[in-house]
Amino acid sequence: MRAQPTASHYVNGRYIDDDRGAPLPVIYPATGEVIAKLHSATPNVLELAIEAARAAQPAWARLKPVERGRILRRAADILRARNADLARIETLDTGKAIQETLVADAPSAADCLEYFAGAVAAFNGEAIDLGGPFAYTRREPLGVCVGIGAWNYPIQIAGWKSAPALAMGNAMVFKPSENTPLSALALAEIYSEAGLPDGLFNVVQGYGDVGANLVGHDVVAKVSVTGSVPTGRKVMALAGSKMKQVTMELGGKSPLIVFDDADLENAIGGAMLGNFYSTGQVCSNGTRVFVQKGLHDRFVERLVERTKKIRIGDPLDPETQMGPLVNKAQQEKVVSYIEAGKQDGATLACGGSVPALQGFQGGFFVEPTVFTGVTDGMRIAREEIFGPVMSVLKFDSEDEVIERANNTEFGLAAGVFTRDLPRAHRVIGELQAGTCWINAYNLTPVEIPFGGVKQSGIGRENSLAALAHYSQLKTVYVETGDVAAPY
Repeated sequence: MRAQPTASHYVNGRYIDDDRGAPLPVIYPATGEVIAKLHSATPNVLELAIEAARAAQPAWARLKPVERGRILRRAADILRARNADLARIETLDTGKAIQETLVADAPSAADCLEYFAGAVAAFNGEAIDLGGPFAYTRREPLGVCVGIGAWNYPIQIAGWKSAPALAMGNAMVFKPSENTPLSALALAEIYSEAGLPDGLFNVVQGYGDVGANLVGHDVVAKVSVTGSVPTGRKVMALAGSKMKQVTMELGGKSPLIVFDDADLENAIGGAMLGNFYSTGQVCSNGTRVFVQKGLHDRFVERLVERTKKIRIGDPLDPETQMGPLVNKAQQEKVVSYIEAGKQDGATLACGGSVPALQGFQGGFFVEPTVFTGVTDGMRIAREEIFGPVMSVLKFDSEDEVIERANNTEFGLAAGVFTRDLPRAHRVIGELQAGTCWINAYNLTPVEIPFGGVKQSGIGRENSLAALAHYSQLKTVYVETGDVAAPY
């Protein structure tokens, strides 16, 4: 099984490589085998990418927004036409079940490109009446932007970052995660095929040092990162030292609150989607599931029943519901948290083991796992695990659960399940989270902003908010009378 791309990087409309860069092997998480060999970007490759972006951006910015949008729309159409191939690439790269990548990865990127293709034409400044004189504002691009992706949704993140940047008239240099380098290259090809001028979307591979060199480059005006809190802090410190704008979409330990009056099956479905989808490797996952005491026992019983039926195995099999974790290190991390949960006194309700799957002995699998009897001070209730591990916590009252839900450094997401809508809105209003759901979880259509508060990030992906983050305001005062001067 091979997935070797034409070359490691895509710069100025063509593939390039430099074998002096550090080796970057691509490992199929289901088997542990190497399916492609790439190289990290050398300083020369980085300079070529940034210079290509710098040179191409001014002419792109001068086009009418509808002209830029037309190219993005064509790219969206190509993404949808090639969805099956892109889903396979994403599954090979990430290990996620193909039944997920077919509906949630390239399709989300396509939706994003399509949305911004249309939205940008109506994203303008404003006119301000000053009683004779007047002023107006212009929305102008920033210039060269850097996107740094994560390994859980590679092509989706590449689309979420590049679409508003390009629509607004910027150029982008994108660095995928070193764990999942493949699909961003496919997106770059598609952009070129759709008519995007060379140099406007460049892909360079690499480890943390490559990301740091991009962030610190004097030409770069804006950095958008999806990653962990420690990574975000480092990037923000470096970007801030040079007054660069940043968008940070970081980690979380989000609460999902289930009240006694919630629809049981819907609440369990939301909790499972918020913990087991993409093998639990979703930053917004509601991994602290607070269940009110009157429903708790029924919730746990039915949750365990449904969890035990999850089909884990070959991610390329359309019937498989859960694939492996992205790599060995992540598998070991998740297993260590499961052991910590046991040691801290939580009850292992189901899962918790590394399954023995015939033909996939080298894969990085972990069973979907549910802990009950979890208390707020346990590590599994405080730290982001990023794997299929759910912690169920019992609560009594509304005020109590709000206080406990907010007792975290994170603030990415939150969810509430209840039939009492006034209560739902009231509780959501008190929760310290940037993205919230009522009677649903982890739905992120491109039309709505996505992002966090506190240590979970700054800024927003998607919606018109993203265009604001990829633009700057220019104010113009227009005098219609004479200049009054005292001298």
